[in-house]
Amino acid sequence: MQGFDNSLSEEILQLVSFNLGDEEFAIDIIKVQEIIKMIEHTYVPNTYDYVEGVINLRGKVIPIVNLRMRLGIETKEFDKNTRIIVAQSNSKTVGFIVDSVNEVLRIDKSTIEQTPQLVSSIDDEYIFGIGKINDKILILLDLAKISSHLNSKENDTKIYE
Repeated sequence: MQGFDNSLSEEILQLVSFNLGDEEFAIDIIKVQEIIKMIEHTYVPNTYDYVEGVINLRGKVIPIVNLRMRLGIETKEFDKNTRIIVAQSNSKTVGFIVDSVNEVLRIDKSTIEQTPQLVSSIDDEYIFGIGKINDKILILLDLAKISSHLNSKENDTKIYE
């Protein structure tokens, strides 16, 4: 299964779930380094509009991506629940700004389905699949595809310096 690390188990994925608006999303916990409160960041000119800027996290400069903007979801003001999920994506460390973080979940791979056509307002290329846990539906995101523009060689200098 592309987008998720299968090293834990052949049948179970561990995911970090979070909210963007009314929707619940999840990413593979293997890729998550840490989750922090929203902190002051520095704007970097001439980057993609969804790149909020960079933060200094224990001496390391990390770009932060507004996941709402990247996925085409209406933006909102950051608040006390806003979090940055610091994750590895294409061998780079990137922070993803989310509305709130919920919990760590374990999900059986057999419950993951492809995204139905015309259901999602988010570009399907960023969605790994739809996960089902009891009555809950999770949109599983592929961080590598979401941050693919950040990792291209021509943009390295603009974003990481």
